[in-house]
Amino acid sequence: MHLSQRLGMPILSDRIKRSSYYNPDYRQGQSLIRARSPYLVKNAITGLALVGFVIGIYAYTIRAIKSDDFADAALPPKNKDILKDTLRTKGSS
Repeated sequence: MHLSQRLGMPILSDRIKRSSYYNPDYRQGQSLIRARSPYLVKNAITGLALVGFVIGIYAYTIRAIKSDDFADAALPPKNKDILKDTLRTKGSS
């Protein structure tokens, strides 16, 4: 008996033909397991290839960023007086 029948709720799924691939408790049945079995290894290999590709891109990006030299980047002044003076001149214009 379905949960909706036990609760006295109207059942919309009775109007729709239930798939034979799932049991009444919505777990995959033996026919679905048999239908998926030829593709299990292919899908696992494809998934591992995609994960490896993403990890490779991530590792390449991290390595490229670590080797970058930011010596030519403009840094803010370290002296607080110069910083205050810079803020004063920007605020007055």
